[in-house]
Amino acid sequence: MVHIDITYLGSLRCEAVHGPSGAKILTDAPVDNHGKGESFSPTDLAATSLGTCMATIMGIAAEQHGVALGKVKVSVDKVMSTNSPRRIVKLEVAFTIPLPPDFPKRKTLENAALACPVHHSLHPDIEQVVRFDWVG
Repeated sequence: MVHIDITYLGSLRCEAVHGPSGAKILTDAPVDNHGKGESFSPTDLAATSLGTCMATIMGIAAEQHGVALGKVKVSVDKVMSTNSPRRIVKLEVAFTIPLPPDFPKRKTLENAALACPVHHSLHPDIEQVVRFDWVG
């Protein structure tokens, strides 16, 4: 179990403190939802969690298989609903992997990313589109 303390700071901003490390992050409501948009919104963090989780699990698999993964880039585009209730309707994740398209462990690494806990924790109504670009 991990404990996180959250304090509402006013003006639609929160501070979250990660119990084990003391690391802090701020969230802010987005401009299109009454906020200033000066930091990640809570739904931005959900999108960020998906991308970082997938990259992390891919990295674990790479280490287990002796693969030098290099600097993998991940971009995530979040699409919000246009009607009520306000929610994430689509997350598009694009990996740029500095290894050749015919890399022997390609499927192993892709399957590892797709097995990440966040990917499996998101509501099934959220469309998740994942693309892997092997560019080495």
